[in-house]
Amino acid sequence: MYSEKVMDHFANPRNVGEIPDANAIGEVGNEKCGDIMKIYMKIENDIITDVKFKTFGCGAAVATSSMATTLVKGKSIEEALKLTNKAVMEALDGLPPVKVHCSVLAEQAIQAAIEDYYNRQGIDPSGILKRCDHNCAECTCHTHE
Repeated sequence: MYSEKVMDHFANPRNVGEIPDANAIGEVGNEKCGDIMKIYMKIENDIITDVKFKTFGCGAAVATSSMATTLVKGKSIEEALKLTNKAVMEALDGLPPVKVHCSVLAEQAIQAAIEDYYNRQGIDPSGILKRCDHNCAECTCHTHE
């Protein structure tokens, strides 16, 4: 049912915890399944120098949080904003269809943290971050894949 990578990131999650002096924090949740992800980032000169997470949820939620933080650590904000739920799933060698929403949460948590970072800097993130208007015919947010 789950790939070896999913099982590894669930059993041995990377980047777990909090960053006390984080300058970017994002929290998202899914009401249907009860998963909650909180991502902490330390961003310096537009580079994510450290990232940690705390996730309450199923094994797939933990695994996607772990993989997503691994994929953005050391990357620029611009690169991190390009991370899609599809890329997280591919990095984990796939997820069962009923667990795709976990990868969506991971993508959204990273975006929420970056939105928080921009807000703390006094920068309006609305022109930088992609938002879902639920117009699925023109959707680029990846939440419906």
